Amino acid sequence: MRIGFHGAARNVTGSKHLITLDNGIQILLDCGMFQGMGEETDELNEHFGFDPAKVNYLILSHAHIDHSGLIPRLVSEGFSGEIFCTAPTMDLTRILLMDSAKIQEQDAEYSNKHRRRNGQELLEPLYNEEDAVKAISQFKIVEYNTDHKITEGIEVNFSDAGHIIGSAAIHLTITEKGQTTRISFSGDVGRYDDLILKAPQRFPQADYILLESTYGDTLHKDAEAAEGLLRNIINDTCIIKRGKVIIPAFSVGRTQELLYLLNGLEEKGILPDVKYYVDSPLSLKATMVVKSHTDELNRGVQEVMKTDEDPFHFKKLTFIQDAAESKALNTNPEPCVIISASGMAEAGRIKHHIKNNIGNGKNTILMVGYCEPNSLAGKLMNGSKVVQIFGEHYDVRAEVRSIRSMSAHGDYEDLLRFVSCQEPEKVKTIFLVHGEYDTQEVFRAKLIGKGFRNVEIPQRHQQVELNV
Repeated sequence: MRIGFHGAARNVTGSKHLITLDNGIQILLDCGMFQGMGEETDELNEHFGFDPAKVNYLILSHAHIDHSGLIPRLVSEGFSGEIFCTAPTMDLTRILLMDSAKIQEQDAEYSNKHRRRNGQELLEPLYNEEDAVKAISQFKIVEYNTDHKITEGIEVNFSDAGHIIGSAAIHLTITEKGQTTRISFSGDVGRYDDLILKAPQRFPQADYILLESTYGDTLHKDAEAAEGLLRNIINDTCIIKRGKVIIPAFSVGRTQELLYLLNGLEEKGILPDVKYYVDSPLSLKATMVVKSHTDELNRGVQEVMKTDEDPFHFKKLTFIQDAAESKALNTNPEPCVIISASGMAEAGRIKHHIKNNIGNGKNTILMVGYCEPNSLAGKLMNGSKVVQIFGEHYDVRAEVRSIRSMSAHGDYEDLLRFVSCQEPEKVKTIFLVHGEYDTQEVFRAKLIGKGFRNVEIPQRHQQVELNV
């Protein structure tokens, strides 16, 4: 048995890990899209590093595009097997993949207008809506904390990872030639004090663990500080400077967390008196999915819902769907808060909002989560004075702020707590994935300090034989 690490290997996006059994059966853990990787992004997303037609099963940890975004391309290139995930993950992935397919087609059409004029070869989208529909038809729901037999000798069990609605850590029990091997894949691990989600669950003893490490060298601040900081930034920008706060936020997870915080400020009577916009049709759909799975939310939110039936909405909030309304926000001089996707500012309406507001010192661009260093949001967060948007260069005059404690990824204390249910001497190897290499080196030392003897940091497309 071997594992191939074909994405999220010494970087944070493109999660893909392929298990190949001695009998030839192949199980793919996640099939994510690379994001924010600069010029190599397109090339990485066009080539898997394995043959999709030979993959028998796909197990999906959660809906985020860097974990699910290449499923339609996998299907279009020959994958015909079942895709296992939780019910909320299927609901979210459906809307994300359909939206992503539209983006692929629109981006290709836009690029081809210029390529035709220049006599260049035309581009094909990574996949289309038909591919996305076919992929969704292959989904199969598995409940949390139940052993599900995939085929003879292979069982899967999901535990709540606490990252977004429906997110799961994946636990495989594989029996081959009379030997049983237990492999756990963390997916993305959430916070133990998350604002709206339940804490990550304990999981059974594993022989091998694939563990995310996004914030393996970082400690987050507490959520209460995030609420106060968010209020202060809005007050300083919109009330005092009469500017706009522009917030790149992922449609799934981060947007709902922001709305919950803002709703809480209104409930306390301290929400700054300006207009708030969520400019993302996808965010509205995702928020509706979250509202349809309230059993996934933590006790704190359940208590709030006893007196506030919709903790993700407040009086001054408007969801923007129409493109004309979105464009109108950029010519409206009134102070306001605009939340828009994507979180790394690599696509979607957020790029237009940043372009139109980045040159005004009254405005604030607020980052509320992890950003790939090469993404637009990452460059802004890292202090770039000039950035390129839609092929043109813009001076960064707006103030750039961040609230790192709002990350849906656990910090190193959360990650260490996640694996604390394991007996270290029984874990043959931990493979660190979904993290930058320097961060992973720091986190590797922390894990060794906790008694895990063998901690590896695989490279992209590296194949590792498992000692069973």
